[in-house]
Amino acid sequence: MGRNLIIPGGTRVIDATGKLVLPGGIDPHTHLELEMMGAKTADDFYTGTRAAVAGGTTTVIDFVLPQKGQSLIEAYNHWREKADSKVCCDYALHVGVTWWSPAVAKEMQQLCSEEYGVNSFKMFMAYKDTWMLDDYHLYIAMETCKQLGALPMVHAENGHIIARNTEKLLAAGKTDPEGHELSRDEEVEAEAVNRACVIANQANSPLYIVHMMSRSAVKALENARPRQKQPVYGETLAATVGTDGSHYRNACFRHAAGHVMSPPLRPDPDTPQAMLEALADDCVQLIGSDNCTFHEKDKAKGHGDFSKIPNGVNGVEDRMSILWQKGVNTGIMDPCRFVSVTSATAARVFNLWPRKGRVCVGADADLVVWDPRLQRTISAARHAHAVDFNIFEGQNVVGSPQYVVVNGRVCFDDGDLRVVEGFGKFVKTPVMSPYVYGGEAPKARTPEPHAPSPRLDLPTRVTNGTPTPTSELQLVSKQLADSALSSGCSTPTGRKMREPGQRDLQNSTFSISKELEGPETKTSVRVRNPPGGKSSGLW
Repeated sequence: MGRNLIIPGGTRVIDATGKLVLPGGIDPHTHLELEMMGAKTADDFYTGTRAAVAGGTTTVIDFVLPQKGQSLIEAYNHWREKADSKVCCDYALHVGVTWWSPAVAKEMQQLCSEEYGVNSFKMFMAYKDTWMLDDYHLYIAMETCKQLGALPMVHAENGHIIARNTEKLLAAGKTDPEGHELSRDEEVEAEAVNRACVIANQANSPLYIVHMMSRSAVKALENARPRQKQPVYGETLAATVGTDGSHYRNACFRHAAGHVMSPPLRPDPDTPQAMLEALADDCVQLIGSDNCTFHEKDKAKGHGDFSKIPNGVNGVEDRMSILWQKGVNTGIMDPCRFVSVTSATAARVFNLWPRKGRVCVGADADLVVWDPRLQRTISAARHAHAVDFNIFEGQNVVGSPQYVVVNGRVCFDDGDLRVVEGFGKFVKTPVMSPYVYGGEAPKARTPEPHAPSPRLDLPTRVTNGTPTPTSELQLVSKQLADSALSSGCSTPTGRKMREPGQRDLQNSTFSISKELEGPETKTSVRVRNPPGGKSSGLW
């Protein structure tokens, strides 16, 4: 990355004129090759990371979930064995704390060492009798995280209320998938969010609340944040902003069950808009996918008893496109905020910055050439997942990856997915993240009035060496050397892409791409042998 780079003969050149060059997405919440509720996820570490790359995500953070009484180290090693030979992109691991004893605390300390490279632990306030911790042990687990410089993560729902509501609904004959949402409404989520914040404050610990799904939950977080001694981060999902809970009332069991997840999608049709605004205003800081797909035959185990439907939906492939369509194209957030919530903030929170989440010298060559005008219709018939159902089925999105580069290798090539099983690697997440333990707590911000975003108007060219699986990538980009887009910073502005009719400087009379390629200015991929081995462009 830089100016006047020496480009070897035979170097492949990707013309990114009219596109945006972004850091590869980081999905902070996936469940690949997970066994739960008597079923195993359809997406393993190969198909799941394959789908991630197709959508512009180049790093996923999955969850090690030990069974009650199981060694955390044993579970961690099992996840590494499942993943290392299959992943198509880099991955890291959170570890679940699903039971408590002094041995668990000792193993948490081991996992935080350089040998294992874990800096986050997830506790459940739901899933009674399986993964749920009571408040006493949740408090101790948070204290332990604080002592270790790790980040406690919480699934915030009141498990006892859910268990009792489920008993009552089934007894009353309410057995269809809608019963799932009725058993755990917004109030049940909001109560747990507030309680998690109280416990974290008593433990003087930072906190990360996963998959926030409702306006009530966000309101509880906003109310708690001013009194917190340590930062509290909120995460929402592509499913939350891309669809809603009306699907639970669908007469087709397959369709309704295909949307079952926890916390559930909300029936309030205003929820997606509210969650998008929370992301834009920094009330919520990150967006994940909670990708946890199940085949139809597994979802069917809950026919006649909604409590037996395996919880989980897709999302790792469509996360970035859905957010761009719903957030950027509507003017709710600008491209810089998009980068922040899809990659940069996750890199900072989990101490991967600036190796991940940024376009800069020294960072991993994980890049997305994003075409803001590329139109496609989401469909299970065309996605890269191993499941034949997609909760975003039929949605038209404008804005998707054209090229995705993973560790210097073009793995998504103008629509052609070219991943390599086992090409990705495990990435350690060191404790004492400066962003978490040295930064200020997030505070809700008031967005500025909508106005067109300043555009990045200089042509951008991305080059990599002779295209082999191990080639290094060079980024030749005057516009992104230290831009806000690379840092993922910028106060949210609510600004959007160029309005129709507004002058597009990409088509101005001054065009480097025209000088190099002749009259055609469309995006092209070609092999060049520049005279003298140097770029003939003005960089």
